[in-house]
Formats: sequence, C-alpha cells, structure tokens
Amino acid sequence: MQVAISPHVTPEIATILCTFSPSKNCIKNVVESSVLSGDTLVLRGRPGPQGQPPKERVLHLADVSAPRLGNAQRDDEPLAFESRDFLRTLVVGKEISFTSTHSLPSTDNTSRDFGHAQLGDLDIAVELLKSGWAKVKENKRDDSDTDVARKALEAEARALGKVYYTMPPDPQSFLNEHKGKNIDALVESVKDGSTLRVRLMLPGDVHQIINLALAGVRSPRASGRETEIAEPWGDEAKFFTESRIGQRAIRVQLLALPTPSGIPFSSSASAPPAPASIIIGTVLHPAGNIAEHLVAGGLARVVDWHAGMLGASGGMERLRLAEKAAKEKRLGLYENIPVPSNGSHPGNGALPGHERVQFDAQVIRIWSGDQISVLQKGSSKERRLQLSSLRAPRAETVSYAAEAKEFLRKKLIGKIVHVKIDFVRPAEGEFEERECATIRYGGGNINVAEQLIDKGLATALRHKRDDENRSPDYDKLTAAEQSAVAEARGIHSGKTLPVPRIGNASETAAKAAQFLNSFKRIGRMAAQVLNVTSGSRFKLFIPKENQTLTFVLSGPRGPNESNAIVEKAEPYGQEAFDFSIRRYMQRDVEVEFDSTDKSGGFIGTLYVNRENVALELVREGLATIHAYSADALPWAKLLYEAEAEAKAAKRNIWANYNEDEAIPAAVENGNEAPLKLEYLDVIISDVRSKPDFSFSVQMLNNDGIAALERLMYDFSLHHRTAPPVPGFTPRGGELVSARFSGDGGWYRAKVRRSSPAKKEAELSFIDYGNQEIVSFSNIRPLDQKFRALPGQAQDARLSFVTLIGPESEYHDEAIERFQSLCAGRKLIANVDHRENGLLHLRLIDPADPASASDPAACLNADLVREGLAIVERKIKYAPAYPDMLVKLQATSESAKKDRAGIYEFGDISPDDN
Repeated sequence: MQVAISPHVTPEIATILCTFSPSKNCIKNVVESSVLSGDTLVLRGRPGPQGQPPKERVLHLADVSAPRLGNAQRDDEPLAFESRDFLRTLVVGKEISFTSTHSLPSTDNTSRDFGHAQLGDLDIAVELLKSGWAKVKENKRDDSDTDVARKALEAEARALGKVYYTMPPDPQSFLNEHKGKNIDALVESVKDGSTLRVRLMLPGDVHQIINLALAGVRSPRASGRETEIAEPWGDEAKFFTESRIGQRAIRVQLLALPTPSGIPFSSSASAPPAPASIIIGTVLHPAGNIAEHLVAGGLARVVDWHAGMLGASGGMERLRLAEKAAKEKRLGLYENIPVPSNGSHPGNGALPGHERVQFDAQVIRIWSGDQISVLQKGSSKERRLQLSSLRAPRAETVSYAAEAKEFLRKKLIGKIVHVKIDFVRPAEGEFEERECATIRYGGGNINVAEQLIDKGLATALRHKRDDENRSPDYDKLTAAEQSAVAEARGIHSGKTLPVPRIGNASETAAKAAQFLNSFKRIGRMAAQVLNVTSGSRFKLFIPKENQTLTFVLSGPRGPNESNAIVEKAEPYGQEAFDFSIRRYMQRDVEVEFDSTDKSGGFIGTLYVNRENVALELVREGLATIHAYSADALPWAKLLYEAEAEAKAAKRNIWANYNEDEAIPAAVENGNEAPLKLEYLDVIISDVRSKPDFSFSVQMLNNDGIAALERLMYDFSLHHRTAPPVPGFTPRGGELVSARFSGDGGWYRAKVRRSSPAKKEAELSFIDYGNQEIVSFSNIRPLDQKFRALPGQAQDARLSFVTLIGPESEYHDEAIERFQSLCAGRKLIANVDHRENGLLHLRLIDPADPASASDPAACLNADLVREGLAIVERKIKYAPAYPDMLVKLQATSESAKKDRAGIYEFGDISPDDN
C-alpha cells in the first residue's frame, strides 16, 4: 500500500490515519517523522481529510545498533548525538519504504516494529554502517553473508563533548549570558504547538537541552499519555509545528524567563525569583516565523504579556495582524467567535451602540492617575475619561497614587490634547459607565498612559482572554511595563514614598493670623489650586510652606452655587463655579495675601499666568464688585473698568442691565445714603487734563506718607545697582518699577496697557497718580520687598460739579484755576461718594474761615461761583445731600447773575457747553 506521510512529529502523540498491517513482509512507502536514535525511526502517515494528525509508528532497524542518547539520569553514549543526527539529516521529511520483520508490544497506543528501511535505492542500515554511526548486532546464529558485509562497514567511534539534559541550574544567569544571540539549535521534540524541547549548540562543543516557549503565542494543550485529553485544536497545533520544524535545524533567540502574573503594584524587586522550567524565545527559520503561522491558522492565541519582548522588532504587531486575519476568517480557535451586532469585525474594540470618536479637548481636571476630565473643543460638554488599559495606584493603598496624579497634572492640566474614545466600559455594581480613551499630547504624538507606565507610576490592565475592549497601543503599554519592571522604577522598586505632612493654615482664625504676616512679607508666592468651592473661593496648597488654606478673592463677590451649605443657588452661581473650575482648577498659580476673615480664610489676589483672576471674573460678568475691599486695592480702577466692560456687553449677571434706567431711578428714589462726615488731610499729587480732567490725592493723616518716604529712599538706592532684565515684557495689571520722564527717577507703577509690538506700556504711578507711556527699556519687574506698602495715590474727582470741558474756550482757564487753588497745598477733603474706585471729594481750604461753620463752603462751590464749573445733573448720590445741592444751585445762580466765566455772554444751558 502506498502511503503519503507528512514530515515531522514527536513520538509522544499519535492519531492514526493509515492502516498499517502487522505482516512481516508488507512493504510500505512512508514519510519518516522523527529520529529517536541512530537506529530508531518514528513514522507517520498523511493527515486525515479534515486535517486530523495521523498516528505514529516506531521502527527499530533490525540487525544494527547505535549509541543511546542520554537523559536526566544518564549521559550520552559516545557518538550518540552524531549517530542520531546523521540519521535525522538523511531521512527526516523524506519518503521511505520499510519492511516489518516482527512487531513488538505497543506503548502509549503507539505501534512498534523491527524491520528494514530504504530511502530510494539506499539501505538505511548500510548507510549508517558505512558512515560509522552504527554497528552490527551480535547474533546468536551464524553470520550470514549480509552480516559479514555489514560488519566490514563498521567504523571507529569518536569522542563527543558534554551534553546537559536538564535545565540550567541558574536559568537567569544562563539567560543573561545568551540573551538576544542567535544560537544554532535542533528541535528535539514538540510538546504542543508553542512549546518545544530544543538542543542548543553552544561554544566549546557543549549541548544544552532546554524547554522553549514561543514568544508572543500560546497554543492549546495537546494530548500526551492515554489519560491526557487535548484541548480543542491542541493536537492540530502540535502537528502543525511538528510537521514544519520537528527535528529540524533552527536558530533560537532567547528572550526572557516567565514571570508570575502577580498582583498589580506588588513589588517585583523584593520577590525571590521562582525556579524556571522553561525559557521564552523565538525560533528563526528560513521558512518563516512558526509563531506567526500558528496564529494566522487559528492554532494559537497572542500572549499580551510578551509584548515587551517583541515590541522593538515589530514582532507583536505582526502577531496582531495574523490574529486579526484568523478572526476574520474564523479559523481554528476563532471558528465560533461571536459576530458584533454593529457589523464590525471582531477585535475592533467597540461596544455596540457607541461611536468611536476622536476630538481635541482641553484638560480641566485630574481625578486620579488614570482618570481626567476634558472640555471638548467647540463644545461646552465636559467629559470624564478613563485612560484605556491602565490602572493607577489607589490613594488608600499605595503611596505612589499622589505621584501618578501629580505627573498627569503637570503634563496635561490646561493643555490641549487629542482624545480617541476606544470603548465604553458599561456600568457595573457601584461603578458608573465610563468612556475609556487614549490621550495624546505634544502634537498628538505622546501617549500619556505609556509614559505613566514607563515611569513605574501605573500598570497595564490585565484583560480577559478575547477581551477586545482595550487600548490600541496595548502592546506598547505592556512593553513599557516590562521596561519599568526591569529597571525597578516606581512601584516596581520595592520602595515606599514618604507621605508628606501637610498642615492647614485655615484651621482656625488664630492660626491663619499667625501665617498672614509671614505670607505678606514674602510677597507673591507660588501655589496650586487644589479645589474650587465657588466662583471666587478656592482651596490652595502652598508648597514652600507645605500648607493648605482657604482663599477668597479680594475685590469681587461671586454668586454662590447650590451645594451642601447653600441650599439654593444664586443667579449665575453655577456658571461662575464652572468658569473657575475650567480655568483655574489644579493650575499652578501665584498669590498675594491682604488679610484674613473670621473663619480663618485668607483674602488676597490670585494670578494664573499673570492673569488676575478677580479681573477675569468681573469682566465675564460672573462676579460683582465688593466696594469695601475693592476700593483699597491698588488696581481698583482696573476692577471697575472690567465691570463697566461686562455691563456694556451685558454679560451674564448684567444680561438685563440698563444704565439709562438705573441712574434716574436711583436719583428719584433717593436710594443713596450720605456717607459719614470724615475730614481727611490730603495733598493733590497729580492733575490730568487728558483725556478728561481728573486728579490724584495722597492722604496725609496716616503713616503712609512717612512709609512712602522711607520706601522711596530705599527704592532709589536699589535702582542705582539693579541691572536691567533683558527681554522683560510687562503685562496688563502687573506691578512694575519704571523711570518717570519728569525727573528721571524710578517709581512704583501699575501697567494699564502693554504693547509688545511697540515695546511700550501705559503706566499709572501708584504712589502719585501720574500716568504716561514708558518704553520697555525703562521698565523692570517690581522687587518683592517693595510690594508690601499699598499705593499711596488715589484717583479722585470733584463732588457734585464738573469742570468746564475742552469744548469750551474756558477749559484751559478752569484747569489753571484748579491748579492754582490746589497744587502744593495741604487741603481738607470729605469723601461724599465712592464709585469704581474713584473718590468723589469735597475739597476745603483750611485757611477759609467760612469752612469752619459752613459745610458747603468748599473749592467745588468756588469754581462754580467763578463760572469755571457747573453743577452736574443726574448724580445718583446728590439727593442724599440736600443742603449741598441748595448751596450749589444758589452759587450757580450768582455766577450767572455776575456774568462770570462761561456766563460772560449770558445764561446758557449745560447742554450747550
């Protein structure tokens, strides 16, 4: 009977395909399967019609014997390997004919025969004898002519080097010595599709036999002894590998030892290495990578945790492509894989009903080392995302949790990132549904999850078999983890990070007061926004002091949003809260402290990238001005300008604001109450006629002037030696020191507007009130030691009256008259009204005897009497001062009667001026 039989299979497993007759004279054409020794062959027929692996048959060559190969208990007999290798090279994979002279009892359901075998016209036993790899058995009978001829062919044996049949006693050292090298080897046997027993041909004529697992794949278990049952497709996978590389010369590249799966975040560095019975590696063969072919045929699955070994060479990517092809064709292990209901191919990672989307977004919050919130570009939709296939340490168990969260904060907060939704994790138990995404930054090239894992601040998630809901970069994540483990980085180092002891400076009002003075001496300090409790209230962390504190913005008052304390939200409270969350949450900031409140909260100014947070909230119409605290600020005018801008644009709180209706209503209803009389000693420090008439005053009845004199002395000394700052660009609202063109001296100033294109800025000198445009070369950052003293100049205007405007020919005369009355003189002032940081003043000449008995006797009235000022109409606080109004109206009538100033040519209405 002619039988075509496939080339390679080990003697351990056989499923019979061809019927072999036990007849002693039956000659069959077969293909030799493998060689057990120099005189023993394993034969196998062709596969069955469905590809079933056929059974094996062992043939012992009659009348010859070859040296026995060794095992773990005994060494090789001399020339055993050479003898076996000669026979292997001669016949493996080729069609032979054999004659069974008699049969032996079968073992493990495998037939055994004695007989003769031929390769074409060659007698295999004769070839062995001629080459000296076997000898004729001693017979009890007389030698026949054939026996005599065979004995004449025997050759002398040669010595052979050492052979090691057991695994190296120190597998890690053995691996370190040979890792990554191409080693000549021979496949001794195949246990299953992905597990081989190979003989490594090492230098010095040393043979080391090892168990080798194919890197990146795992085949089902094959059947062994009669009691062992194969897993589905296990025998087919074994036959596939045997038939291609069984007892073939190959090259092996050793890569790693298997590691226990372990618990995530357990310290691999401190665990003792487990004894290894197998080494992971690749088999290099001119016909291709057997692992890739196994996967492509559906006879093996990809092993995720081998990605680190194969990632650099692209091996894992090729295995994934092979796996995808097998799934699409539904081969082998994937023949019953379910078809997704959305019609997509298996392995795309999408859940039915959810669209795989990509978009750019801004990161607005870091929840933990593996969860963030983003604000999608062009949308107000906030999305909370889980990093795909990543697990960060948890705060309650691992000290690296804060480190992972801080890493994400520094890398991502406030940045624009590229988001790809990989899949949606359904709600389960107490866990809500969560979108899982790959987050890239730096132009969309850097996967932040891979960075976290590489630094040892997270691990790749252990997915279940066939779980396709995973990161598209999963192999890179596992490779990064293997690198972190090898280098003992982060959670793999076995070290525990110290937990810092952080205090709470706002614990009590008394404790806050203790910190306030030192904070104010330091000046502007670096901080982090830990939380936003309302639009204008924050929780900060001061790294330099290792303290947290409650912080309230000085100047604005933000509406409250609904929370556990505030039952009902104020209008636009939620909008203000959302604005601050998205702009300032977890940002690095700078903070200046002014005071504390009764509950231990700190009050001051917050800057994000030199942006004044109070100004931004007011400008967006998400906070109103708290006049009591705002008027004392050196940048109060900017705050009121921001509110005016919000009102004009009708933003948020001011959506229904109507200025034309608001002023008359206030006047008519007399809502304004007169301020308490408080006479202050002042000096006019600056008078401005452009764009409109205004002036600034300094208060003389406090310690400010003396403190200013001391500061200016030190300020002058400082600027004699202070070097310029190359490339300094002042920003709006920033405190600086600047050279005043009037006398060439250096003074403190506030930047009103800055033009980098023109390299000049419009400044307001905060101690004298002067304003001018100064080039960048004459502006420097204000040193912290000169920031403690508040600005001594306050913007002011005349109460109740308006100086004649530039449209009148009497304008210049009015300005000159005001300067002659006020310049360089100490005056007494009463504040009648505060508006937008501007003081409405009644100026009194202390040398005027009438002022002692008449509160209406003032320079304001004198200017009206001379026809150089007019009583202002629609002043909302005027009804609160009826006596003053009566006095001014009488004075105006007197000016008209005397044809003074603008009334020189008769009575004219104010609208004509």
